[in-house]
Amino acid sequence: MTRAIGLLSGGLDSRLAARLMTEQNIEVLGVAFVTPFFGSEKARQAAEQLKIPLQILDITQPHWAMLRQPRYGYGKGLNPCIDCHALMLREAGKLMETIGADFLFTGEVLGQRPFSQTRPSLRAVEKASGCLDVILRPLSARLLPETRPEREGLVDRSRLLDISGRSRKRQMALAENYGLNDYPAPAGGCLLTDPIFSRRLKELLAHSPEPELREIELLKTGRHFRLHPNLKIIVGRNKKENEAIEALAEEQDLTARCLGFPGPLVLAVGSSTAEDWERAAQLAATYSDAPEGRTDSVQLIHKGRAWTQKVPKLPKETFKQWLL
Repeated sequence: MTRAIGLLSGGLDSRLAARLMTEQNIEVLGVAFVTPFFGSEKARQAAEQLKIPLQILDITQPHWAMLRQPRYGYGKGLNPCIDCHALMLREAGKLMETIGADFLFTGEVLGQRPFSQTRPSLRAVEKASGCLDVILRPLSARLLPETRPEREGLVDRSRLLDISGRSRKRQMALAENYGLNDYPAPAGGCLLTDPIFSRRLKELLAHSPEPELREIELLKTGRHFRLHPNLKIIVGRNKKENEAIEALAEEQDLTARCLGFPGPLVLAVGSSTAEDWERAAQLAATYSDAPEGRTDSVQLIHKGRAWTQKVPKLPKETFKQWLL
């Protein structure tokens, strides 16, 4: 029986590509990838819907190395989509060799994305992945050169599609025909395409060329302030963010929390001074529910030492110069 590995992001296109393969009685294994910038939850849901097995690969280390110096550069954000797709296909190609699968496929659509899904970009991905001639793109296959699995009769090219462009009407109609009614709305699943996250990551790399993994995780939550090159402060915006920040705090960090009123957990990461501690306390008071101008006690903890400090609630504009 023909076996294929499909890159399963969990979006509509990757689901349809997998469905087109199983429709031809091809045994499909879905593969999804995990890094600090994207996860596998949608892929898990898609695999369950499609009733296909799923293998999840953590590619954090090679992805991080690639992200620092992508051969094909970035999109609008800090998203190296061409290099990223090539990396995924390279890893999937290794799996293909290991399990003896016949080819790889993706849900890419010709012309859907101006940076990563043009003809030259798709070709560049194939070359950079080292999987030349075994990557099938079922949704646009009839608009692209014939691949080895098609030439060898493993896939019936006449039953593949010729979708192109950014419209999703044909995909939505096809999903309805297949009964795939529960799928996520089109949205960037990668944080590197998010303007705010990309800006924060660029700023972090400018001050910390080799950041810890937790520093990257902290970029996903809270308000961020850069007091000076060696100190970043993160201020939680709600209970969920406070809990996320607390989970990532370490003993050498400074934390601050207003005692008299509900408010944020404030986390200072880096080298700090007594003046910085006061700024952190002021941020805790300023973003708390305390009345404007109210002086209140803030608890600070640093390297196992805890103390309280009375500070006023200042206007938020006071800290605008440090806000990222």
